[in-house]
Amino acid sequence: MRIGELAARAGTTTRTLRYYEARGLLPARRDGNGHRTYDEGDLRLLEQIRTLQDFGFGLEETRPFVECLRAGHPEGDSCPASLVVYRRKLDELDALIGQLTAVRETVAGQLRRAERARDELAAEALVPGGPEPGCELGGMTR
Repeated sequence: MRIGELAARAGTTTRTLRYYEARGLLPARRDGNGHRTYDEGDLRLLEQIRTLQDFGFGLEETRPFVECLRAGHPEGDSCPASLVVYRRKLDELDALIGQLTAVRETVAGQLRRAERARDELAAEALVPGGPEPGCELGGMTR
């Protein structure tokens, strides 16, 4: 198949395919007229690249998976180099989850503090002579 057909079947652009070719991820064969030609195996390579990118893998991180498929393995993640990339990505994700958890705990703490302060102001506002809040306090207006 030609580059336009492969791009259409893979849901991408010919520009992307040429970029992958330049990066050495998608080798193109040429016909007698110099046109790029591809087969079903190339479509499988593209599907592997796109799936991994959807999972958050960078383009270079897909290389071991692509090489595994090009070596004739039925799955791109059945080679040791692919497993290394999976482990590295899991480590990155675990670190990110830790960072996000810390941020979440900080935001939750700020929310609790703000709610306590709001409740204290609301209680004081109900006392005669208490402060006059300049905003609605939890739906309570004076």
